[in-house]
Amino acid sequence: MDLLLNQNILLYISAYLIAGIPFGYLLAKQFAGVDIKNEGSGNIGATNVLRVVKEKDPKLAKKLGATTLFLDGIKGIVVILVAKMLNAPESVLWTIAVLAVIGHCFSAFLFFEGGKGVATGFGVFLIMMPIPALIAIGVWLGASKGLKISSLSSLIGLIAFIIASYVLYPKVPGIGSHAPIWIITIIIFYKHIPNIIRLFNKEESKV
Repeated sequence: MDLLLNQNILLYISAYLIAGIPFGYLLAKQFAGVDIKNEGSGNIGATNVLRVVKEKDPKLAKKLGATTLFLDGIKGIVVILVAKMLNAPESVLWTIAVLAVIGHCFSAFLFFEGGKGVATGFGVFLIMMPIPALIAIGVWLGASKGLKISSLSSLIGLIAFIIASYVLYPKVPGIGSHAPIWIITIIIFYKHIPNIIRLFNKEESKV
């Protein structure tokens, strides 16, 4: 019982559960009457929401896609900000960041299925390493505009973040290691394996 009252444990559980809320699925179901788990790529992220709902209502698709992107990005941020207010150490903050991405990608509310972790990952990176994250988001947006392939643009942005993080922070403040960043990166790349296969086969859809 004492373990469950431990501040860090409560933060970790909260990070996982809050990040596991499938906003894309809920918004598409509520406002467009679409089950995106059974439509398009089957993913619950903003790109699939946009692509699937666009077939019924292009205007609504943009609103729901943008809202999903925002909510998926912010759900990891919330718990980290609360932890910061509680003066949690950097190691705890990075653990929360990792658990937020795990929660989104392997949601307890969707039988441990979920999204690809890009928005949630960039959200936590934005708090933990603002400058590398802003560089990565800029690269992500530029690649999206030029390539119009969401998955490839996201992975390019993620690689940009890793490079920027090593250049600006050879040793990550407070923990001295890039391990949490690599864990998040591996999860996101793992969730993108089907996309990567389609990219090699030149079958990946444009947005």
